[in-house]
Amino acid sequence: MPQSNVPPTYTTLTLFGLKPNRIRWGLAQMGTSPPLLKSVPGLSFFKLLGSGKGQVFSLKPDFKRYGLFATWQSEDAANDFFTKSEIMQLYQDNSQEIWTIKLLPYKAHGLWDGKNPLPNLAVEPAPLQSVAVLTRAAINWRSLPAFWKNGTLTSQALESAPGVMAAIGLGELPFVRQATFSIWSSQAHMQNYAYQNQAHRKVVHRTRSEKWYKEELFARFQVLSAEGTWNGINPLVTGLAGI
Repeated sequence: MPQSNVPPTYTTLTLFGLKPNRIRWGLAQMGTSPPLLKSVPGLSFFKLLGSGKGQVFSLKPDFKRYGLFATWQSEDAANDFFTKSEIMQLYQDNSQEIWTIKLLPYKAHGLWDGKNPLPNLAVEPAPLQSVAVLTRAAINWRSLPAFWKNGTLTSQALESAPGVMAAIGLGELPFVRQATFSIWSSQAHMQNYAYQNQAHRKVVHRTRSEKWYKEELFARFQVLSAEGTWNGINPLVTGLAGI
């Protein structure tokens, strides 16, 4: 439940589409950027993430796209980072496009590396307001074959779901630490997929009954705004992005 008199956790997700000749630079940042991010004022929690090609769940990495999930002590701290930091300037110099979505969590449960990154929640958004969903899991090694086999089914279902505006698969480590981020035109569309889509419901049931995950986080967000482009468009303005 939202906590009275406590601002909801200000959250951002940024996607970096690197220039074709900056792939090695992008790979290097997975090791060199985190120590720099730890010293960013007002940055409460962050994860620098890789992505997969094609479908939301993909065994093939996309070395030209990376993500930064972050929570902040305030909106001002986030704005200062995106407009003034040397880290962002480096990414701007090496990227052909950058897209940032600003969010407030209204429902969240679970942990990420033993931490709750979304402790303070907002009120539930209006019925026709766009919403976003983040699901993240650390997968048990014994469950990897089942996860990846069934992940293809849920990926296909997500891509074709009514009301999905954009979706992407992200990950901290190849194969075993995976996340999915999606944007929906309304809560109704998102809930219809979550509770009515048979492929999705079947996989969710198996994750619970077969204990695929050793840690997971599930969160829903109000969508505040989005800036920049993802695959040449701003999905929040133009609708479906190429997934």
